[in-house]
Amino acid sequence: MAKQTFTVGQVLTAAQLTSLQQTAMGGGSTTAKTTSYVLVAADAGTTVAMNAAGSTTITVNTSLFSAGDSVFIQNWGAGTCTVTAGTATVTTHGSLALGQWEGGTLYFTSSSAAIFFDISQSAGMTNPMTTTGDTIYSSSGSTPARLGIGSTGQVLTVAGGIPSWATASGGSLTLSTIASGSLPASSTLSLTGLTGDYYMLQIDQMTYATADSNMIMQFNTNTGSNYASISVSTTNADQAIYTAGSSFVIGSTTSISRTGTENGWIVEIKNSKNNGFHTATWMGRNQSASGNRAIMGQGYFMNATAITSIQVKISDGYSWTGGTYKLIGG
Repeated sequence: MAKQTFTVGQVLTAAQLTSLQQTAMGGGSTTAKTTSYVLVAADAGTTVAMNAAGSTTITVNTSLFSAGDSVFIQNWGAGTCTVTAGTATVTTHGSLALGQWEGGTLYFTSSSAAIFFDISQSAGMTNPMTTTGDTIYSSSGSTPARLGIGSTGQVLTVAGGIPSWATASGGSLTLSTIASGSLPASSTLSLTGLTGDYYMLQIDQMTYATADSNMIMQFNTNTGSNYASISVSTTNADQAIYTAGSSFVIGSTTSISRTGTENGWIVEIKNSKNNGFHTATWMGRNQSASGNRAIMGQGYFMNATAITSIQVKISDGYSWTGGTYKLIGG
């Protein structure tokens, strides 16, 4: 029911009371507009609906409404209907552009100013989702964006500040070859330039030596008393040799390399990325003057830096006569 002035003693009909009730509840009967429309004074207290396939406007001008008047605006059509300030001022926290099935209340604070209370979804957040399982994220500030559902088994990850789906690694450690080649014709193999980004390092060696000798290992050229190791041999009554000092001893004092004999070794260095406490385990085969044997051992290197270089040496001043190495990181 349009806004009107009642007189003392006026009797309202049932239809008028019903219309007043609808208006008070934010509704009221209306005739849908099919083209752009300019509000008139009689629209106060009523509902103005737009039903058009294309874009339309509802224009608001001054000197038609009084402070406290309101007009409920709806958009039924597929085209966007925009509440437009003509000669009046219209402010809103939401949006003045109404999509289909959206609406709001135009409330006048004076004859020339109104606030549009957008009660559509655009007043809060436009829903960009289109498919079951979609995810919403902020693409820039408060702008919502759609991340389509991922594939079975994928996990959510972030690259460049934007979320995306990626194939799960399954928790396995990805290994890569850092360095490989022939052992040098000297007593020291120096592996330098490591980035310190690896959690695990593995050295695979096939060695020949000029004479029976021990193989030792150091990290970061550190020769302080920061090492301790223990090795167990399958000969000499399973002799266990414990050493503590300036290097790991990979093997026993009865030598781990011998002239003309190929010996295979695998040394794994754990926690190489983290500072403080680095551990190593090793196993291999060697042939010495006292026979074939399998040797296993472990040790630690106590130092508050990541491992960035490794030195593998033959003791007693001897050198390698051949062999290969490979350094793997993961």
